[in-house]
Amino acid sequence: MKIVGLTGGIGSGKTTVAKFFKELGVPVYNSDKEAKKLMTSSKKVKKAIIALLGENSYQEEGLNKAYIANKIFNDKAILAELNAIVHPAVRKHFLKWAKKQKAPYVIQETAIIFENATQDFYDEIILVTAPEEVRIDRVAKRNGIPPETVLERIKNQWSDDRKIPLSHYVIDNIKLPMTKRKVHCIHNTLVNK
Repeated sequence: MKIVGLTGGIGSGKTTVAKFFKELGVPVYNSDKEAKKLMTSSKKVKKAIIALLGENSYQEEGLNKAYIANKIFNDKAILAELNAIVHPAVRKHFLKWAKKQKAPYVIQETAIIFENATQDFYDEIILVTAPEEVRIDRVAKRNGIPPETVLERIKNQWSDDRKIPLSHYVIDNIKLPMTKRKVHCIHNTLVNK
């Protein structure tokens, strides 16, 4: 079974693209969603996060996302340390999940692949792109945050220009019918490889 990485910067539309693959029957693992679960369910991960960021990382209802976001998005060193705690736990969880799937390939949807040098984990990599102004607008509307905040987060990720040469497939996600067609083409290629 092939392992395919699906990546793209914040607001590029990875989740939309993942949904189109799911509609084709492809098992998709959402790393962001699973990371959040592991950050609250894994005692080992939780303990390491508290040691790094402090007790305020958690509230009664779970993860204190606003507190964590403030800590990490202004400090690349802390972001790297947090990633070093969460990403190996997610990777381990993903591999267990992948073994249970019955399909020609599975997709791991993840915001960062190249930034943390994990591209060798994948047989193929799909990059989702969109113009920066579109991404900023999407995220600002979706999360109810100022465009400047979105831009700060974008700056923490590699540019598309840097990721395109390292990717096997690129989906420019602006018009959904075109995006869907591209997903179908990639799916057919992956199934027939």
